[in-house]
Amino acid sequence: MNEAYKQAEIAFQSNEVPVGAVITYQSQIIAKQYNETLARTDPTAHAEILAVREACQKLGTERLVECSLYVTLEPCPMCAQAISFARIKALYFGAYDPKGGGIEHGPRIFEQSTCHHKPEIWGGIQEDVNAELLQAFFAERR
Repeated sequence: MNEAYKQAEIAFQSNEVPVGAVITYQSQIIAKQYNETLARTDPTAHAEILAVREACQKLGTERLVECSLYVTLEPCPMCAQAISFARIKALYFGAYDPKGGGIEHGPRIFEQSTCHHKPEIWGGIQEDVNAELLQAFFAERR
């Protein structure tokens, strides 16, 4: 989670919503990304999506069955669905997102009968520091 937080700090400095994501395989980081929706002019360029793409390329597969994803914010519904499609083994996230989350809030993607795969889930990891970074980012813009 510490490396994901570092990625979120890079996003913050880049004026992107400060969310960072890291994917591990066999206890090694194989992908690390941060939100780049503005830089890429791409609404799908969330940290999780970019990390999944990077990990898939590195492993040469569309399935990440032995991988874990660490992300600083509860994934949105789009990212939750991508996590499911990628068959990620475990999801660890920091701050909860009552407004835009898709795991514990909103549509609760992994609880739907149409969901293909549900990872192991741990939320609230280093919740305070992850939430503080997001709050600082949005406070600067109001």
